[in-house]
Amino acid sequence: MSTRPAMSRPVKGASGKTGSWRVFKPVVDKEKCNACGICGMFCPDAVISDELEVDLDYCKGCGICAQECPKKAITMEREEK
Repeated sequence: MSTRPAMSRPVKGASGKTGSWRVFKPVVDKEKCNACGICGMFCPDAVISDELEVDLDYCKGCGICAQECPKKAITMEREEK
């Protein structure tokens, strides 16, 4: 049983997918990551899964996940269009 608090998951809303205006995207370095889940707990849009996959369709690129990561395993990289 998971000890993480219940979170809502992003779904397509009336305005569609919301990640299209993002300038920076989070990239997880799985070598540095210790899978603590802090990034997912702090993500305001709940777009980070238990497997530490980021749903870029809904990620707005705020960088909170990278800021809160104690291992600095998440970097914010410029979005390529």
